[in-house]
Amino acid sequence: MSEGYSIVSLDDGIARSELECLPYGVHQDGEGMCLLMRMGPYRVILDCGLADISTLTNRLNLEADPDSNFLPADIVLVTHAHPDHAKGLLALHKAFPNIPIYGSIVTCKLLPLNWLDENKNETYSFFQPLELRTSVELKKNLTVEFFPCGHLPGAVAILLTYTTSDRAYKLLYTGDFFLSNSRLVEGFRLEELRGIDLDVLIIEGSYGTARHPHRRNQENQLAERINRAIAEGTSVLMPTPLLGLGQELLMLLRSHHHFTGRDIDIWVDQNVAAGCDAYLELLPHLPPSVQNFARHQPLFWDQRVRPRVRRLEDYNGSNIGNSPCIILTDYTTDLKEYIKPQTGSWVILQPEKTDIQAEHYSELGTIETYLLAQHSDGPGTTQLIHNLRPQHVVFVHGSPAYLADLTGLEELQNRYHVHSPQVNTLVQLPIGDTFLQPAAPDTKYEGELTQLETLIQINLSDNIAKDPRWQQFGDTGLIEARWQGEELVLRGLTQRELLNQNSDRNIWSSLDCCGTCKHQRGQRCWNPASPLYNFKVTLEGYCPAFENEEE
Repeated sequence: MSEGYSIVSLDDGIARSELECLPYGVHQDGEGMCLLMRMGPYRVILDCGLADISTLTNRLNLEADPDSNFLPADIVLVTHAHPDHAKGLLALHKAFPNIPIYGSIVTCKLLPLNWLDENKNETYSFFQPLELRTSVELKKNLTVEFFPCGHLPGAVAILLTYTTSDRAYKLLYTGDFFLSNSRLVEGFRLEELRGIDLDVLIIEGSYGTARHPHRRNQENQLAERINRAIAEGTSVLMPTPLLGLGQELLMLLRSHHHFTGRDIDIWVDQNVAAGCDAYLELLPHLPPSVQNFARHQPLFWDQRVRPRVRRLEDYNGSNIGNSPCIILTDYTTDLKEYIKPQTGSWVILQPEKTDIQAEHYSELGTIETYLLAQHSDGPGTTQLIHNLRPQHVVFVHGSPAYLADLTGLEELQNRYHVHSPQVNTLVQLPIGDTFLQPAAPDTKYEGELTQLETLIQINLSDNIAKDPRWQQFGDTGLIEARWQGEELVLRGLTQRELLNQNSDRNIWSSLDCCGTCKHQRGQRCWNPASPLYNFKVTLEGYCPAFENEEE
């Protein structure tokens, strides 16, 4: 749901509320996050993940004399070190070196990894670190406080408070957040923020209203898939971002029971390795469980304890993949560097809902996706909102369709003023004033259900095909249905899933196992008589309720 405001300057003299937000980037269509927030007389830039800051500087040239000392903001606050939130900071600093840029202590140490290739000798010491959970007055009557919010070491939610003679205005910007604990980062603690009397919450909606399995289940499913590939003599190539997911995967592979003690080599390319080295320097800031792990064995680099973890730059041969191995590489790297014609078979595993696109490498091996979420799902997002109970909720960071799903939730529409602004669209945030909530987008589709003798037919209006997600949903014309409480959830099957299922059936065709059982669909058991009923199963598994699919 986009706001219907016109594009105006924050300094055009028009009387308005104390709080306004002008997005320069909301993480759609490839651009990163960048928000210009006005609180009273102050301008605050929240994150700068723009690859090109010319849209910001060009706008400024129209608003002020280029020869003056006019600055685009009084301060810049950065939530964490991922490129989509930080890659424009260096260009912003070079253009306006007098603007102070603040981040957490850990974030300030990780930020230089965004410019590894630009100047390896530069230290990038212009970032100013702030302590966590400590209120700091950056300008008169304007304070900021950082709260750890999961997702990545050093990632914070930013609480801004502007105090007037009448009242205090409070705004919280989450950046990217994750309520669950991950291997290297503790989850966002909601109890730290309850009762703060919040006015505005700017929150990400990366996964829309989707519901995820428990984090441990996600890890086990991924570990099972990698373990099966290694058992079949197949090497695994995993393109990942430089920071965050790559290090999480390494910790998973080093500590999961499928791999501990196994004679397997895990190779890490130089960019992901640079992220690992940065983590090692920040060990005192990582969770106690990670620090305890590091007391007994190296956190990442280890050639003695199996599985062995090595840097690809230390490898002098040209036949990686002749024996099954695992490679973690920066997603910007050409994967053909690692998959050579003379090596064995490969499977390329890429994370779901990511900017990583490995489809053009399909000739190198099988391409599959996995879920190891780094952001909160729909229930986690609404849980955070209901705990903080702000007057205004501003959704950013997600596809337009996913954000529309969130803004259309009746539980949010009935309680809060909900916004989902587009780039260069000013959002005024009046506090305590009468506010007419725009109509929620219509994301429900009515239809008819007919039960025949041998099948059940569901008919929906063709309006559903206008949604951009329909093309992927209806790609093969086949769907998978499952119960979720009292609701029936439908999911479209992709061509890649069908090809993988057919390939798996060929591999296990001569065995009595889950791969050839007629009750196994989508790698899940659907036999009520089986102890594995409704559980994820490995294709080589077996139970007493096995029935051959050909019988």
